[in-house]
Amino acid sequence: MTIGVLIVDDDELVRVGLRAVLDAQPDLRVLAEAGDGAEVPPLVARHRPDVVLMDVRMPAIDGIQATRRLMETAVQPPRVLVITTFENDEYVYEALRAGAAGFLLKRARPAEVVQAVRTVAAGDSLLFPEAVRRLVATYSGGGRGGDRLRRARLTEREAEVLRLIAAGLSNSEIAGDLVVGVETVKTHVGNVLAKLGARDRTQAVIAAYESGFVTPAG
Repeated sequence: MTIGVLIVDDDELVRVGLRAVLDAQPDLRVLAEAGDGAEVPPLVARHRPDVVLMDVRMPAIDGIQATRRLMETAVQPPRVLVITTFENDEYVYEALRAGAAGFLLKRARPAEVVQAVRTVAAGDSLLFPEAVRRLVATYSGGGRGGDRLRRARLTEREAEVLRLIAAGLSNSEIAGDLVVGVETVKTHVGNVLAKLGARDRTQAVIAAYESGFVTPAG
């Protein structure tokens, strides 16, 4: 199956470089490009990409606003992968809070770009879990989202699964830790996301930190 990609960046050289990297792969295809976040909704509606590579800092509509608009208006929002120069950036955290599934550094090697797009499109694991955890731990302000977790009414096993997701474990690693099957873990993960109202694991991690359920110290 071919993964369709929309590239959004105000730097034409960045767009050209990303297009060359992605179009060289048999399973990836760049459907369109945009130079500002304002162009994103109509392009998404027209081309229906699976993944949007979104620059976080743009002059008119930045990546945070563009991501938020997509999540609020698109019937089936694509996965958003934020492109950033600096890893530990509050703009990136706010983009993740707005609904982005992960982030990618502009200095990433071509193989890392390809892997990131495929991982985000699959939606079954955290992208660069350690980096996401550091970012969320730095900016989440533990405790401000406590009501969300209380309302979720997670079971004891689901809470355990959420803690392991926040630790960056994959489904197979969680299965090994809990001594259960991977399919059982997938069911628990699905229940956790549904109860939290989270689109993906990244959003679940944010909820876990903002609620104070998970702290930077573990």
